[in-house]
Amino acid sequence: MSDALWTFALPACLPLGLTLFNLVTWPRGTVQNRIGHPSVSVLIPARNEAHHIEHSVRAALADATRVLEVLVYDDQSSDDTARKVQQLSLEDRRVRLISGAPLPDGWIGKPHACHQLALAATGEVLFFIDADTALEAEGVARVLSLLAPEKSPALAAVTAVPRQEVVSFAERLIVPLLILTYTSWFPLLLVQRSRDPRFLAANGQLLAVRRTAYDAIGGFESVKNELVDDMAFCRRLKVSGQQLVFADGFRIARCRMYTGAQEVWDGFSKNLYEGIGGTALALGAVVVLYAACFLMPYVFLVSGLLTGDAAQLYSGALGVACNVLLRSLLAARFSQPASGILLQPLAVIGLLCVAFNSRRWSIENRLRWRGRTYASRQERLKA
Repeated sequence: MSDALWTFALPACLPLGLTLFNLVTWPRGTVQNRIGHPSVSVLIPARNEAHHIEHSVRAALADATRVLEVLVYDDQSSDDTARKVQQLSLEDRRVRLISGAPLPDGWIGKPHACHQLALAATGEVLFFIDADTALEAEGVARVLSLLAPEKSPALAAVTAVPRQEVVSFAERLIVPLLILTYTSWFPLLLVQRSRDPRFLAANGQLLAVRRTAYDAIGGFESVKNELVDDMAFCRRLKVSGQQLVFADGFRIARCRMYTGAQEVWDGFSKNLYEGIGGTALALGAVVVLYAACFLMPYVFLVSGLLTGDAAQLYSGALGVACNVLLRSLLAARFSQPASGILLQPLAVIGLLCVAFNSRRWSIENRLRWRGRTYASRQERLKA
């Protein structure tokens, strides 16, 4: 019975062990009053972000010491995004609005916006944040502490996962799995310490990169047709021999990524399939992995209770205990809703449904977001 116990429970133990390690070692940055620091350009791509943009810009402006300028690229918004930024520019001369032109052929919207922002920026550090991301008062300081040249002269960039704010049921169910996905599969220190580009994690909600490193790899123009532009950009940094830090951004910034079920469904569908490799084999591997670690323990537990099979009962109980402990640790550390602890199987099933929908969109060449539709990555690379 002990062999069966470990055979069925081991897959659930592995993510728990890696998460424990990552929670202890994940870089967070420090608040330092360093004498001398690089100038920072906060760069915000925005398309129909009138409900977020003022909060995002004001949060960036709060750091009057380190932030040289806050540039917003209005990507042909049909709402009040541009007007709100113009009003802010009258209050603070560091704010500048860049009006977007029609999207050129061969470009994805966000890389093009980031490219235009970088062309206009004058800071030594290009600090890209999404329009729904608000920097904490100490956020820039923490990022610069990680980017400090005395730590590693080759350190080129910092990318981080902000604190995720969730409100609706769909957000509370699915969005917390973002952190779980980051912490469960490999030691995150390898993002910085290994030169192997396969050890990579990135989050485009927050990406700070030295201007010299940005220019050396060709900037966002080098990933102009990538929907998962954050991973593609950071991969180019590693391939070029430069180092980056993937940080815990809980005290750096906060973000409400999506609002409501439809945005959760569409937002993850647009890039999940490409994010895992864009192949049926990769999707199959993810399904097997998530099912083995996060679904089968519950199946074994229920089966053991119904049939009286002691091996299934005990292995299922151990696997469920690992899942509950994992989600409890993440809930406590990242202020995630406690409901996710009990709804873990439903959340994982929901995420896998999104993954299959993401593949469907890719096959049908209709990956869509913010009013634009894109072909699959294979088709975009042919163009």
